[in-house]
Amino acid sequence: MPVLPGAEPYRHEGGEVGVILCHGFTGSPQSLRPWAEHHAAHGLTVSLPLLPGHGTRWEDMQVTGWQDWYAEVDRELRLLSERCSRVFVAGLSMGGALALRLAARHGARVTGAVVVNPANKVHGLSAYALPVARHLVRTTKGIASDIAKEGAAELGYDRVPLHAAHSLRVFLRRLDGELPQVTQPLLLLRSAQDHVVPAVDSARVLSRVSSTDVTEIVLEQSYHVATLDEDADRIFEESLAFIGRLAPGVGKDGKEGTAAVG
Repeated sequence: MPVLPGAEPYRHEGGEVGVILCHGFTGSPQSLRPWAEHHAAHGLTVSLPLLPGHGTRWEDMQVTGWQDWYAEVDRELRLLSERCSRVFVAGLSMGGALALRLAARHGARVTGAVVVNPANKVHGLSAYALPVARHLVRTTKGIASDIAKEGAAELGYDRVPLHAAHSLRVFLRRLDGELPQVTQPLLLLRSAQDHVVPAVDSARVLSRVSSTDVTEIVLEQSYHVATLDEDADRIFEESLAFIGRLAPGVGKDGKEGTAAVG
């Protein structure tokens, strides 16, 4: 199936500091495209992949699972590591969870992590029924476009494939056990009002990671897809400042300084 217009992956060849951005469950790179372009404009090398099964039709996602989604971002991280001297990982929702697993598994290869409304658990009684329900019912209602900003919309599926939802649940449970392996500096931004991922997920992440350099920022004006919402500019600026603190010279005069190399 052809990729939906606007859901295409995005890559930018910049300097020696790179960042991989991971989109969310049933979403697409469109939700993170402004964030990616902001960092590209400041000289970073940026990779924003399209996860398998996403960006086309929900039927394509029904035959994918967390191993496919993680393998895609893992491959992109390895490619960035060959190209860049420092690499950061970032993501929204499930993408935040994928970024955290990259940090947990790749250690020193990842300089820092930025997560926005990271998912940690599939909530509700229905989650426990997924192992059986996915064989009886194909989909449930979608979760895309939880945005406060008038006129803004996320390009995502209007249905959630239950096989994929079950796989997400398995992945998040696995990741929870790996969070103590996350030792890198962490910037976590969460919305005060989120109708998809509750605040308890961010609290759980913060309580489980081993990072000592941790910053939490509450976004007061946005819902779940905060990267397209009222606080988007703050996310872009705070994450760029975070990267610049750990890779000095980034973001100065629209390009990297020499201190960011090596």
